[in-house]
Amino acid sequence: MGYRLLIFFILAAVTCQAQQTEVPLVYDVENTGSGFAPATMPDYDQLPVIHDLPDALEGVNDFSDWAKRRSYIAQMIQHYGIGTKPAAESCQVKAHMEGDTALVVDVTVGSETLTLRSTIRYPKVGKPPYALMIGTSHLSLPKQLFDNRPVAIMTFHEKQVNDYGQWGPHHERGEHPFDRLYPDLVANGAYSEWAWGLSRLIDGLQQLGPEVTKIDTRRIGVSGCSYAGKMALYCGAFDERIALTIAQEPGGGGAAAWRKSHESKENVEDIDKTDYHWFLESQREHFSGDNVYRLPYDQHELCAMVCPRALLLLGNPDYPWLSDAAMIPSAEAASKVWQRFGIADRMAWSIVGGHGHCQLPESQWPVVQEFIDKFLLNIEH
Repeated sequence: MGYRLLIFFILAAVTCQAQQTEVPLVYDVENTGSGFAPATMPDYDQLPVIHDLPDALEGVNDFSDWAKRRSYIAQMIQHYGIGTKPAAESCQVKAHMEGDTALVVDVTVGSETLTLRSTIRYPKVGKPPYALMIGTSHLSLPKQLFDNRPVAIMTFHEKQVNDYGQWGPHHERGEHPFDRLYPDLVANGAYSEWAWGLSRLIDGLQQLGPEVTKIDTRRIGVSGCSYAGKMALYCGAFDERIALTIAQEPGGGGAAAWRKSHESKENVEDIDKTDYHWFLESQREHFSGDNVYRLPYDQHELCAMVCPRALLLLGNPDYPWLSDAAMIPSAEAASKVWQRFGIADRMAWSIVGGHGHCQLPESQWPVVQEFIDKFLLNIEH
């Protein structure tokens, strides 16, 4: 536990400032790739063996190609890894505020309705509309990071979507509230469903507008730790209205590459040893063991889906299960996407030991503060 390791990496911008300003910081829509036709995914027995991390930038010459490539990555991850994140029509979402702080979002599909509730905690400094940080399951980042910043806080209660949490009793596939709305998607893993649920909260914020919610929906961040760190990463990757994603100690199936975890000599969370409530059962069936090299993507491409928006990965090497040694090459590979577009300052990672799981040490506070200030508050350090 006394072992300490710090890796902090921000590439220098490789193009001029004029080019950087052409790349958006965030979008007003959930999925800019929704207009692309669905791609045909190869059958499992047609997938080639790929030992190296696949090229996230395959077929990308400049930023105009990225939306299509990102859409294809998203389709691969849904098809082989987590299941479908369904789109929601605006007419299916109805939002209102209960009192001054409680956001309520009803999502109706057919005759079934799922209700999401969350309380917004407004800051004591600044003026509305405020930036917003959403904690997945809860916000594990220290409250001191937000005490003197004009950032509102909200929790995404994932059990409202599928009754599943890492601890305690839970329902099985087919018994979730989500399944009532989408009975054809009962094979889904939890991460596609949780990403869907958080997006519906953002729908509600957009629908009501800043006059009602006091929230600026172009300055939304998401963060979580451990299994909720994975959750934050999937939510940020699959919703382009999220300006900043901070994935804290997300472990295998988060930012750590499945291939690299498989090669580890330690007991780590690899594709064989993860919680399969979170992923498609078919992922284990088809990609366990050395078949992981047939997976047509890896987790660096999940990270890359956040681009051109901001991403910060936080690790803790004192817990080998988190497979941080596999997160480093994954982060390095993902960072090449931001680098290609001249916006390398929008992606970084910090790995520090000597502290408890999900207990962010003060040595990591400055990088978190920098990302919050720069990408939620437009403050340059």
